[in-house]
Amino acid sequence: MARAARSRTPHPGIPQTPLLRLLPIWLGGVHTLPRTVRRDYRSRRTPPTATLIEPPHPRVRSLGLIAVTVLGAWLGLLLIGSFHAPVGPMDTTMALRPSLTGGTRIDVAPLGDLELSSHYGPVRLDVDVDRLDPVRSQALVDHPERFSGLQAEVTRDVTRGAVGLALHSCVAVASGATALGLAVYRRPRRALAAGGLALALLAACAGTAYATWNPRSVLEPKFSGLLSSAPSVAGNARNIVSEFNVYQKELARLVTNVTKLYDATSTLPTYQPDPTTIRVLHVSDIHLNPGSWQIIASLVKQYRINVIIDTGDTMDHGSVAENHFLDPVSTLGAPYVWVRGNHDSRSTQKYLTGRKHVTVLDNGKVTRIAGVRIAGVGDPQFTPDRSVVAAGEPAERTAGGRLADALRTQRLAGTPVDIALAHNPTAATEADGLAPLALAGHLHHREITTLPQGTRLMVEGSTGGGGLRAVQNKKPAPVQASVLYLDRTTKRLQAWDEITLGGLGLSRAEVSRHLPRENQPGATPSPSGSPHPPGPSSGPSSGPSSGPSSSPRSHPVRGSSDSPG
Repeated sequence: MARAARSRTPHPGIPQTPLLRLLPIWLGGVHTLPRTVRRDYRSRRTPPTATLIEPPHPRVRSLGLIAVTVLGAWLGLLLIGSFHAPVGPMDTTMALRPSLTGGTRIDVAPLGDLELSSHYGPVRLDVDVDRLDPVRSQALVDHPERFSGLQAEVTRDVTRGAVGLALHSCVAVASGATALGLAVYRRPRRALAAGGLALALLAACAGTAYATWNPRSVLEPKFSGLLSSAPSVAGNARNIVSEFNVYQKELARLVTNVTKLYDATSTLPTYQPDPTTIRVLHVSDIHLNPGSWQIIASLVKQYRINVIIDTGDTMDHGSVAENHFLDPVSTLGAPYVWVRGNHDSRSTQKYLTGRKHVTVLDNGKVTRIAGVRIAGVGDPQFTPDRSVVAAGEPAERTAGGRLADALRTQRLAGTPVDIALAHNPTAATEADGLAPLALAGHLHHREITTLPQGTRLMVEGSTGGGGLRAVQNKKPAPVQASVLYLDRTTKRLQAWDEITLGGLGLSRAEVSRHLPRENQPGATPSPSGSPHPPGPSSGPSSGPSSGPSSSPRSHPVRGSSDSPG
């Protein structure tokens, strides 16, 4: 009571006015208002607020962690996931790669690859055959009895490689996911959670692959590139098992030849093409062989070809119905230069003229592609047309004369031609002395000749293996093409590779390196203002096994295996 009385006592230093006397009564009245009025009064007051960041939903956090884990695991596999493992006489690189369909891909560069539907799942097994080890191959050649245990050895090597790849992949996915998690979240616990989740996902992928493993997939491989002929080369897996003794002998011979190939590289001419070298692929006489397009596309990719030159006889009858056979020329990966052959009609030429990435040359027309000036003339005779009597070599020489006139005109104008084209070698010889290099076809076998005035005439074999004629002869014709290496500054021929593939039912692949005589070590270079200096002509070649070099000192590199399929 005293405290209450003391609180109502006016402060001695403050004058008491009527307003101050009423103030305590008003304030006390608020507490005496009804509860509903006070609630409404308080609801109208705005309480102080604080700005807070609402934490993300747990589901969003989980999805973010999964995304970081998957991306980090993929980067880890891509950067450090490869594992090197020897398998028999081969050195291989194994790796796991993300995939929607799974399976196994075996790459045998530069021949192509094969795919196996070995399993289904989000990862694919990639195996790259890096090289054939010459030491281990030689050991097999020296001790043929080891072939009987080769299968068990390969099985052990593959098993060892698979275990090593599994452990390596675990480290790769865990490291990648942990590193990315640390970069994104900057918290060790989150980063370790990403690494653990990556290992769990890899284990789940392995379980899926194991559950869907299909060992019979080796019976139905899918081949691409030059290996597309493998089914006719080696036969199917059942034949190999039923005739394993024969297969074993052929495998021994194949390894022997490949070993010789490695031995021959020690005497390979010193010329080494560099990235600035102009690479020209010379093909001819495809004769409606659809397999030629795939072979050409593979060679373009493997040799990084700058321009393809086709010296004619792409067709067989020159009919309008055959024109759609030419559609792939626009998708081969390099510009396509073409001259008409005696099996190509004017309709064929007209159809090709409108194709993308294709240049048709005739009547001495000149084009410049990849820095190389090329002129060509079409064959004046259309052989399938029996209503017209063939004019023979005089007509070919007349066509070659038109080509020679165009070459002289270009030389007088200060723009000399680097390569002259004709289908028939008779027409191409008219370019002698007017261009350093002349290309032709028509003969279905290789011939390389240095003409009297110094022009090198290179006649290509049949890139189509003779077309339908391949099944008419007792011995199938080989598939032939050549890669020409030209100096980027002078546009002169520095070297060439002769590529030969076995015909129907044969397994043979040869690559022969040749150097022109003037490029041999110690030779005097040819004057820049004239074609290659005259020299003894190279003898004709009926195939790469007797293919000529321009000098006795050039050493072709060969490796082959002939085996009936």
